[in-house]
Amino acid sequence: MWILPLIGYAGAFLGFCFLTLAIASGLYYLSELVEEHTVIAKRLLTRLIYTVIGVQVALWLLDGFPFWSSLLGIVAHVVYLGNMRRFPFVRLSDPLFLLSCVLVLLDHWVWFRHFSHSQARAYQRSSYYDTVDVPSFTMIASYFGLCVWLVPFALFVSLSAGDNVLPTMGTEPVRGVDGKARPQGMLKAVVDWARGAIGEIAGSTGLERP
Repeated sequence: MWILPLIGYAGAFLGFCFLTLAIASGLYYLSELVEEHTVIAKRLLTRLIYTVIGVQVALWLLDGFPFWSSLLGIVAHVVYLGNMRRFPFVRLSDPLFLLSCVLVLLDHWVWFRHFSHSQARAYQRSSYYDTVDVPSFTMIASYFGLCVWLVPFALFVSLSAGDNVLPTMGTEPVRGVDGKARPQGMLKAVVDWARGAIGEIAGSTGLERP
């Protein structure tokens, strides 16, 4: 077969593009909601952080998760909680925000290493009848999604970027209903900057600007 594999590759590529656009559109809409309901968003995010901390403590006490890894996750979420003091405003040069970015990567690496070693120990058991309590892929993915990535991702969508964070590409400042300038969501700022950059590149190459 020659043609069918090419069709399969083309379909997979188009499906990936549509999925990416759908996710980006959903996140853009969530950023709009947060801009309109900042008080509710702050309350929900604060409760979410406390909930994740409680879950990590319960996993350490009841499921025997490693103490130092759990402590790192708790400390990371305490630092995330510090970003809520001026919610939804954030400065990309804020030391607490930079520390949060470092802790996201460090927390992910620590837990990825922990689960990788757990899987390796399970494969090295001496007998088939040895009982080893190994988490499944669904459990591991759920833990990463809820206890490692959820809060930082929600903060990224919710926090507002300050003025002159990104090049504006000639766009006007965001203004509210009363005509006053209001901060734009960080995710929206990134998306608008990317759209402007693509438009500038298309214009410089003689193509029609989207």
